[in-house]
Amino acid sequence: MDTLVLDRADVLQVLTPGECLDAVEAAFVAHAHGHTIPPGILGARATGGGFHIKSAGLLGRDEAARPMFAAKVNANFPGNPDRTGWPTIQGVIALFDASNGCLLALLDSIEITSLRTAAATAVAAKYLAPETAIVTICGCGEQGRSQLRALASVRSITRVMALDIDAGRAAGLATEMSGELGCDVDVVHAVSDAARDTTIWVTCTPALRWFLGRMHVAPGAFVAAVGADNPDKQEIEPALLAANVVIADILEQCATIGDLHHAIDAGVMQRADVRGELAGVVSGRCIGRRSPDEIIIFDSTGTALQDVAVAALVYERAVATGIGLRIDLGAANHAETVNRHAARARS
Repeated sequence: MDTLVLDRADVLQVLTPGECLDAVEAAFVAHAHGHTIPPGILGARATGGGFHIKSAGLLGRDEAARPMFAAKVNANFPGNPDRTGWPTIQGVIALFDASNGCLLALLDSIEITSLRTAAATAVAAKYLAPETAIVTICGCGEQGRSQLRALASVRSITRVMALDIDAGRAAGLATEMSGELGCDVDVVHAVSDAARDTTIWVTCTPALRWFLGRMHVAPGAFVAAVGADNPDKQEIEPALLAANVVIADILEQCATIGDLHHAIDAGVMQRADVRGELAGVVSGRCIGRRSPDEIIIFDSTGTALQDVAVAALVYERAVATGIGLRIDLGAANHAETVNRHAARARS
């Protein structure tokens, strides 16, 4: 009945971006085949930010695979880095055995959220984006870096353009990532500066009004719209979505909190206008790109399917390597827990 507690350092010790990408892709395939507990979401606003709770489960296809369920509580306060130096995202993932309800682990969510969000973009790009890419990153925080690293694992990036409302932040990303990616990373000061050449757009900002429109995106480009994860956020012009192909991570979620919901509210789209979900694309049930000139927009609101897949991977690796702290949340008192762990240490 012990629960394994894993902090951010523990997660980093056992999780690699490549394994994260594979786990996320497998989760979407499982969802396409009905081997999941469907994802759910609940959001709450707060002064300067907000909270969301996301949940989902993976059901084992055979007796050897343990079914898992995860619920993630994340706080999102975009002003934290500049105001206090704290991360924008803070939270925890509770991982359960879905066959008996045992709480297996409590995991810090920061690294998992960052890597799984980027992994979803990379999975979508693997199926929907041009193989050789000039990438423009709109939003140059840690998520922008994670997005570039994930994209570089599935596409050949020849150039990057970095755009941020804070030019210094864009310059910092450019300096760091140019050496890491082995290509030019240039700072641009407006979306229009990158419009002609970009073949992959990534928007990962806290914007409340769209900034990427029809006039900016060239034929054949792929757009990963990552930032809109609550009803107030918006990055993509509704008319840009309406005029092109939209792939949702989770359709109902995108229609409620993503850029898609703004297009629906504007009266220019309906749910039925969406070509499909990412699960359908990766499983082959939905044809994502039908011609080289199609503009494809991936509305990525983030789903707990990604969280449970990556949290389960981290948990299994942590158990195998013996890292983390084990506690009994049902212990009668703290002293009992301490004494029991001391006895185990002596043995």
